[in-house]
Amino acid sequence: MVQLYTYEEVSKHNTLDDLYIIIKSKVYDITKFVHEHPGGDELLLDEGAKDSTEAFEDVGHSPDACAILEQYYIGEVDIKSKAATSTKPQTKQVTAKESAGNPFRIIIPIIFFTGYFYWRIFIHGAN
Repeated sequence: MVQLYTYEEVSKHNTLDDLYIIIKSKVYDITKFVHEHPGGDELLLDEGAKDSTEAFEDVGHSPDACAILEQYYIGEVDIKSKAATSTKPQTKQVTAKESAGNPFRIIIPIIFFTGYFYWRIFIHGAN
């Protein structure tokens, strides 16, 4: 008999040391594969512990990648269960205003080049 997992159960497996993922209603324990993934462990951590079917298909994984995935199959998701909300902390979105940085990073080079050209043309050029 196939092991059934709820979305909530899968959502609790959300660390690099214990990571489940749902793809096409199948549950995979990808903990042992995390560090081998060509896209990096952060990608799996971001997409793990939830239904990642869309992200998996968008990448266009090869038949070899799908065969590797099958090695980690542990059961099916209970479609009657409610999809869990992410338990991962939300990252802060940086706005353009916040990423502008220190205005001196522009002003200081302008002052420097203005001074250099002034020296080069008026002071040094007079000699």
